[in-house]
Amino acid sequence: MYRFAGFEFDRLRAELRGPDGKAIKLRPKTFDMLALFAANAGRIISKQELMEAVWPNVHVGEDSLFQCIRELRTALGDDQRQMIKLVSGRGYMFDVEMLAEPAAVETPAALPLAALSGEPARAVAAAEPVERRRLFGLHGPAALAAMAGLGAIVGLAVAAPIFGPDVIFGRAPPTIAVMPIAGVGSDSQVAETAANVTTRLVDGLAKIYNIRVMTQTAPQPASPLATQPDFVVNGELAKGERSWELRARMTRTATGEVVWTVPVAVSFKDSDLEEPDLGMQRSRLAAGLGHPLALRINALLEPGARSAATVGRSPGNARVAIEQAIASINQTTRERFATAQAMLEKALAEEPNNADLQVALAALQMRGIQMVWYGPDDAAAAEKNAKAMLERAVRTRPSSIPVLEAYCRFLNATNEFVESLVVCARTLAFDPWNGMALYHIGLGQLPLGRFEDALATFKQANRFDTPPVSRWTWLLGAGVSYLMMGRDEEALPWLQRSIAITPASGRPLVLLAAAYQRLGRTDEAQAALTQGLKLRPGSTVSNIGIPTKNVSAAYMEARGRIEQALIAAGLPAH
Repeated sequence: MYRFAGFEFDRLRAELRGPDGKAIKLRPKTFDMLALFAANAGRIISKQELMEAVWPNVHVGEDSLFQCIRELRTALGDDQRQMIKLVSGRGYMFDVEMLAEPAAVETPAALPLAALSGEPARAVAAAEPVERRRLFGLHGPAALAAMAGLGAIVGLAVAAPIFGPDVIFGRAPPTIAVMPIAGVGSDSQVAETAANVTTRLVDGLAKIYNIRVMTQTAPQPASPLATQPDFVVNGELAKGERSWELRARMTRTATGEVVWTVPVAVSFKDSDLEEPDLGMQRSRLAAGLGHPLALRINALLEPGARSAATVGRSPGNARVAIEQAIASINQTTRERFATAQAMLEKALAEEPNNADLQVALAALQMRGIQMVWYGPDDAAAAEKNAKAMLERAVRTRPSSIPVLEAYCRFLNATNEFVESLVVCARTLAFDPWNGMALYHIGLGQLPLGRFEDALATFKQANRFDTPPVSRWTWLLGAGVSYLMMGRDEEALPWLQRSIAITPASGRPLVLLAAAYQRLGRTDEAQAALTQGLKLRPGSTVSNIGIPTKNVSAAYMEARGRIEQALIAAGLPAH
């Protein structure tokens, strides 16, 4: 038993208790990391030592380490980084006064920490399950993808009471076998890239909370003694004139049925990259394959999952209402909004427990609030109703990516940033490559004053680039992060690339004007501001930022500096 800063850390019971005595849920790898820190309080532990101790015999990137660190800081309320300190160039130090009490029963030295936390230990070897579980709001058009499962959600692992009992422990997790991706042709770079993408895919799948992953070099013969996977994933990679071309599929082992297939294309020099980067290309190939695969797996594991042709669709009137609502929200007029709301409310009255309808109506109502299509009283009622529906949907489907994403977006939109980080992070446990989840985590980190974390999160989303249609959002997020830190020169290319993708959005142009103004490029600042005001007429300093509820002092200070630059560039204060 360890005690520090009001917390109790009981290794035998695999439990962390807060100052209020309540248990704080941690995932196994985060628990292992805290155990290592507790046993070495006051000592600097290198990143390499941390990774080797928490992920023995398994190659993982630093992203997994960083996300566990973030999760621990959140669990411990260490927003100011006074407990887990980064020692530049050397590693991390758990800087607390630690009081240890002898345990009544000693833990056998051979017993892994994963077993103490209620997880079966699993060997890491070819053809055996690989166990690596980890959990790690610019608003507007990006919020549309919350509608009825159009997208998925980003790392923390603090359990929220809203989730209720986790249904995934009610049955054995399915096993996914990954075959090496085959390189087409004799080019050595194709073979190397295929092997690299296979490794990245396995590493990512192994982080998904409710599946087991195994690697195979060849199909395994049927045997009562052999571990037979439930699904097999394989694919082929070719090098075209301008891009990598990857095609993959997943097959149900018992029947041979192909239950999922996807083509992925990644340009050798994407328009948002200044220089060709093979590492980035490989990351995007793996994410372009892993993201839709994770969504398909998530749909297959949903309680009552339907056939391949209908998974993810609500039947009958519910499906029609949802499709109509999506069409209406994408053509935003007050009349279409009212029509869509009436259709969804009617369908929900007929199917009150339909989570897809609850998500769709909640997203539509939040869009109505953002567009000021409700009066003040009606807006408050709509927000309360949307939250209640999303909470019901999460209780019904606590492992559903679309449901979690919708709730994550809602919490960001209503300035519940800490809660949003929790919900967004849970989604990464089911889709580690989800760029929109990372985007919303970054949005939650910004108003909390965690600018460096937000920048790293947005850049990670850019490395994954899933879905590519949302690329402008994390480019914009990275630009805003640089602005918040006063690094205006570095903000420029990110803002400019975001505007190049989505030139009809006025907010990035206004932010670009602030960067130019602070760099002394006043003519360019005024030109950007003029263009932004054409797209956002009536904009003022007071109405372009997010509300100040629940934001940090660091955020308010940085925002104030940006506002002063905009006033100097000519933006009205009110």
